Amino acid sequence: MAELRFPVPPLADDVVLLRAWREADIPSIVLAFSDPVMQRFSWHDAPYTETDARDYFAEQDAARLRGDDLNFGLVEPCHQDVVLGCVSLYEVRPGQGCAGVGYWLAPGARGRGVATHAVCLLARWAFAELGLARLELTCSPDNEASQRVAERCGFSREGLLRSHVPFKEGRRDSLIYSLLPGELR
Repeated sequence: MAELRFPVPPLADDVVLLRAWREADIPSIVLAFSDPVMQRFSWHDAPYTETDARDYFAEQDAARLRGDDLNFGLVEPCHQDVVLGCVSLYEVRPGQGCAGVGYWLAPGARGRGVATHAVCLLARWAFAELGLARLELTCSPDNEASQRVAERCGFSREGLLRSHVPFKEGRRDSLIYSLLPGELR
């Protein structure tokens, strides 16, 4: 697939704006990944460093250029230097009409509807502009906050993927959810 491009104008509503990551965001990312909740559900080992963030930026840019992934920084619409989290399309498979959706939030952004707004904005754009027919979302069975976001956006729980992904020092099960264009809330 060809390079994925960030939407112009950026995807936004009154709660969140989705934009490309910036070098200035690195300290906010490092701080977010120092949070115990992030450490619990993230595949990254603690401590998460500025070098880790720079490597993440390089990996994500390469994936964007290949047409595989598109990662957005979530920021306040009126204060674009305040990083709230991340939302991404990954494993974009245009031939199959599907992609994965992922997200994380900094501690101060939780409980405000930021992830729900971001996922809905991204899903609407992916269906309309990329012509995708299915979005998939996986999360840990004990990540209840992520499950609530999926359900508020209209995703349907399809089942449990046993021993789905390498995680920490073993493997982790994942719940799988899907969203079709007419189901977005």
